[in-house]
Amino acid sequence: MKKVFHHLGAVLILLAFTAQNISAKDKSDNSEPAKKDSVHLDVLNYDTTGSVTIGLGLAKFEIPKGFKYLNGKQSKYVLHDLWGNPPSETLGMIFPEEADNIIPTTWAIEITYDEDGHVKDDDAKDIKYDELLEQMQKEVKEINPERKKQGYPTFQLTGWASPPYYDEKEKKLHWAKRILFEGDSSETLNYNIRVLGRKGVLVLNAIGTMDQLAEIKSKINPILANVNFNDGNTYADFDSNADKVAAYGIGGLIAGGVLLKTGLFAKIGLVLLKFGKLIFVGAAAVVGGIVKFFKGKKDNEVNPNA
Repeated sequence: MKKVFHHLGAVLILLAFTAQNISAKDKSDNSEPAKKDSVHLDVLNYDTTGSVTIGLGLAKFEIPKGFKYLNGKQSKYVLHDLWGNPPSETLGMIFPEEADNIIPTTWAIEITYDEDGHVKDDDAKDIKYDELLEQMQKEVKEINPERKKQGYPTFQLTGWASPPYYDEKEKKLHWAKRILFEGDSSETLNYNIRVLGRKGVLVLNAIGTMDQLAEIKSKINPILANVNFNDGNTYADFDSNADKVAAYGIGGLIAGGVLLKTGLFAKIGLVLLKFGKLIFVGAAAVVGGIVKFFKGKKDNEVNPNA
């Protein structure tokens, strides 16, 4: 499926690179050839087979057939310089094998890590995802006036693009949301994968569009099966005497638990979208009421008549 890349910055970089090459050719044959940056437009060095390390020995990705992997340094180049997203501590990116080697414009999955503590999963079986979605939608509506006041587009959380699924045995979770931004005629895809570990979670976020949902969803299983924490960092390695426990469980993770950090309640969270478009999501909208939602459920369990 052919895609057109619209990010002006990338086009200007490409033109500058072309001009540099032409200028270099005009120089004397005795001149020293231009030194290429290891992360330049024409040198995206993908790993296509074998096992790659994620972070400093944190986890590994066994590259399955049909995919390729880009390391953290080059991923930052793609995300920030080519696609125009703000800086992030990306550990790498997973692409389908057909992704362009110069300016990849297909969908991709970014990998980061949140060390917020060990996420307990004992709430997973009791979560009513329709209720959770309704609460999230309510909070989005409540925060929209403030977003508009601050100059950001309002948005609607229109529903699950793929409802949450938690694999208790493998400690892996994935779900997708449909988001419609003010002024847009089509919905944005927000596909999320989480791998639970000893001290935190691997965060895998799909960067794509709604029309790519079926393709992305069809390829989630081989990605899930091949991303795993290394020994010492697995969920089973949790030490209750030494390790911190996260302030949220599976429900909070889905609702935005990874944003439950000091100072983030009042800030605007970012969801990455390629083609240079920045999508602003109110962190407080996704998280603030969710805390009340789960706290309320616990209170009701103690006092059903409350």
